[in-house]
Amino acid sequence: MAIYYVNGEFVPAEKAVIPAADLAVLRGFGAFDFLRTYGGRPFRLAANIARLRRSAEIIELDFPWSDDEIERIVLQTLEKNAGTAAEFNIRLVLTGGLSPDNITPAGRPGFMVMVTPLHELPAWWYTDGVKVITVDIERIYPNSKSINYIPAIIAQKRAREKGAVEALYQRSGFILEGTTTNLFAFYGDHLVTPAVGILPGITRQTILEIAAPHYRVQVRDLPIEEFFKAEEVFITAANKQVVPVRQVDDTLFSGGRPGERTRHVMELFKECTDAVARG
Repeated sequence: MAIYYVNGEFVPAEKAVIPAADLAVLRGFGAFDFLRTYGGRPFRLAANIARLRRSAEIIELDFPWSDDEIERIVLQTLEKNAGTAAEFNIRLVLTGGLSPDNITPAGRPGFMVMVTPLHELPAWWYTDGVKVITVDIERIYPNSKSINYIPAIIAQKRAREKGAVEALYQRSGFILEGTTTNLFAFYGDHLVTPAVGILPGITRQTILEIAAPHYRVQVRDLPIEEFFKAEEVFITAANKQVVPVRQVDDTLFSGGRPGERTRHVMELFKECTDAVARG
């Protein structure tokens, strides 16, 4: 039975509630962040807390807790769930709180930490690569990880209808990111990831750091026409790690299978997370 932290209390998941009049419910006003554990240890927790704070600042949502307070709550919630799974997903949720007129924030946000067992993704994603599609949709406040995921829900529905596992946003002739992932493309020894109009992922930043000694890393705008000329493509996310992309729309990459350089990045990331698991 999962235990959540909700507004100052630790409660069983099935009894975790927030007021129906919370602005998160009424107006979709809130922010969140997401990470996972390795060896039971949160991966780059400080970076995730910093991103949650940035997300709140962008949408002008009060964030009255210190980083140390958030870290302590996360670790306490993990401890409450110890022994129920080998690894966990951790979701930090900041809600808009109650409002006197149901739209104006009153400066009393809510906060939740949801710890759940890690869900393993299909092994073939990593051995065979996945199909994704492109959509002419963009996220609301892309630099903020807000709880408003309407564009993502619509894009994911379109992806499923076409037998794909993810959808990539494009705008004004540029490829951006996935609904829940960041995007990378190889051109020879150049590894490119889009620069603006995206949510900078923690896994993305980790890839940039560990790939830099091996490849010429470029963070820049990526025109859609140039993107489709890539030799290899992969996507990244906390719960997905590094996933090879074999196909985008009707275009195959690396002969429709994971490329050598992508597999190398996967190995580098595993070395990084194995070190975290060992402590």
